[in-house]
Amino acid sequence: MQKTARDMVLSLALIVLAAGVVWLFIPHTDGEPEIKRVDYRVDLLTARRAASYPVAAPEGLPKTWKPTSVRYRGAEGEAWHLGFRTPEGEYAAVEQSAGKRSTFIETTTQSAEETGATQRIDGGTWTRYEGDRYDALVLENTPGSTTVVTGTASFAEMTKLAEALRTE
Repeated sequence: MQKTARDMVLSLALIVLAAGVVWLFIPHTDGEPEIKRVDYRVDLLTARRAASYPVAAPEGLPKTWKPTSVRYRGAEGEAWHLGFRTPEGEYAAVEQSAGKRSTFIETTTQSAEETGATQRIDGGTWTRYEGDRYDALVLENTPGSTTVVTGTASFAEMTKLAEALRTE
């Protein structure tokens, strides 16, 4: 009986030692994973040629604004999406579509509610929306399309993104 118990303890010690060696050789990363910067120039040119509305993208944003996602879906309401990681580590996106305005706003803002507050940015009127997940700025008076700046970013960061938007 003593020999069996001793063998079990030795086997357990060997397993723990092997697990420790494996753990030492597995890379451990501290902090958040690196998010890759995407080049959206080709997608932007394609969207601007294909869309029935003036497609917006920022110009002159600092390098601390990292573009992380881009897509244009012509068959789905001519939907344009350009997502960024902001300098504060939050998410902000430019969303545009020629689809039904109310549905598009609800989808892109993840059901945020209109607050009634507006602000002027570069001569346009933007309405604020607040939600549990995303907040948003929605550009008013754009017949034929809807432009939304949305995400987890603060209204100050979303305003900076909206200020940088250009259509050509």
